[in-house]
Amino acid sequence: MSQIEFRNISKDFPGVKALKNINFKIDEGEVIAFLGENGAGKSTLLKIMSGDYQPSHGQIYLNNELVNFSEPKEAIEKGIGVIYQERQILMELSVAENIFMGLIPTRNKLIDKKKLYEQTKDILKKFNMDINPNTKVKNLSIAYQQMIEIIKIYLRNPKVIAFDEPTASLSSKEIDILFDLIEQMKKEKKIIIYVTHRMNEIDKIADKIAIFKDGTLVDIVKKNSVSRFELIKKMVGREINDIYPKKRQNIDKTSPLLEAKSLNNINIKNINFKLYPGEVLGFAGLVGAGRTEVMKVLFGVDKLDSGEIYLDNILYKPKNPKDAINHGVGLCPEDRKTEGIIPELSVLYNTTLAILPKLVNGLFISENQENKIVEKNIKDLNIKTPHKLKKIVELSGGNQQKVILGRWLETNPKVLILDEPTKGIDIGAKSEFYNLINECAKKNMGIIVVSSELPEVLGICDRILVMKNGEIKKELMAEETSEEEILNYAMIERSEIC
Repeated sequence: MSQIEFRNISKDFPGVKALKNINFKIDEGEVIAFLGENGAGKSTLLKIMSGDYQPSHGQIYLNNELVNFSEPKEAIEKGIGVIYQERQILMELSVAENIFMGLIPTRNKLIDKKKLYEQTKDILKKFNMDINPNTKVKNLSIAYQQMIEIIKIYLRNPKVIAFDEPTASLSSKEIDILFDLIEQMKKEKKIIIYVTHRMNEIDKIADKIAIFKDGTLVDIVKKNSVSRFELIKKMVGREINDIYPKKRQNIDKTSPLLEAKSLNNINIKNINFKLYPGEVLGFAGLVGAGRTEVMKVLFGVDKLDSGEIYLDNILYKPKNPKDAINHGVGLCPEDRKTEGIIPELSVLYNTTLAILPKLVNGLFISENQENKIVEKNIKDLNIKTPHKLKKIVELSGGNQQKVILGRWLETNPKVLILDEPTKGIDIGAKSEFYNLINECAKKNMGIIVVSSELPEVLGICDRILVMKNGEIKKELMAEETSEEEILNYAMIERSEIC
């Protein structure tokens, strides 16, 4: 019987004890969900299991054999595969090359391109993905990039497979495929670790739940043995009965803060909408619907073929992101790793990046001002970092996201665009984020939220625009609609609804 066991696993970083004496076992054919706030130690334990980190203390036993991994390659050879929240693929290589890396078929010592193409096509068909194996990964959506990672690990037939927030970028279609795959792997007696902040996913696939807090293992419980409220209380150390704040009333719709008129380019078609001061406007839809592409136009990343945008009733034509920032528009991007942070630089630098010109005193940046701003953000946004000079890449995903949000709040924007703002963030941090969004709206800031989590869109937005195939299919009032109605417009043609 296959089994993995963690014995007294601890991990210390400078100024931080990331894990403290973790002890538990996982048996074959079992799905165990890791639940905990960002920075609770979940991803750190996965990185120790996969050889990315070495423990400061403790041992791992695989099938009663002591294993020590100095690098991920050794863990892979022992049958341990991990799919991280932050993608580990080579963007300049093709889909086929990424999937079969290390397993590429050869003929006469040369790559057998025909066989590689056919094998890739077969596995993509199994995953219901209609893409060309020769497509460069960089040209795929984030959702498809994530699916490529999952396929790559699955092909290596691991004994232990761990998923770290795998559905954060996936649509409902891809999530269904993934859950079917996990069910199949359970039947194949794999050991499955599943890290998520989404309670409904735990309900669907987990057998047990391991709850982490501040680097310790709080408890392991069987699914449905405790209520959601109890799980959350164990996870965050307090009760969270309603994570969504009370919505603002009587939004002034006399004059729009932002108005889009007939926006068109290669990705979007005839986009028309208004955003009012103090409003939270949601954009819903499946992956590839065109939501992010609209945001890139508003932020000056992508250009228009036709159409006009008005900001405060003045024609707004952002030449680039810098121009958008100067006009009072901020964007927290969907992909924080490649578009949101400068990984090797500090929390301090990543926080003040957008306002550096305002901090210049003579020829130099005022360190005193900069320090005050960063320390205020760390306190107000509850950013978990041992100090402001910590590299941002060494923070958890949720804390990275808080730094990005703090950066834009420091620019005092008129319009703040949040593209999947709570992706990979725990429920306690989500509650904090929602309150921050609400406070910004109270200050008459216009907020646009792009989210694949329908409860989130319904919970924090005033109006919801549903997109499909690059078009806005329907405008809905959040208090008068439902998840089912949003999905109808996101998935089904209008003629089918009527």
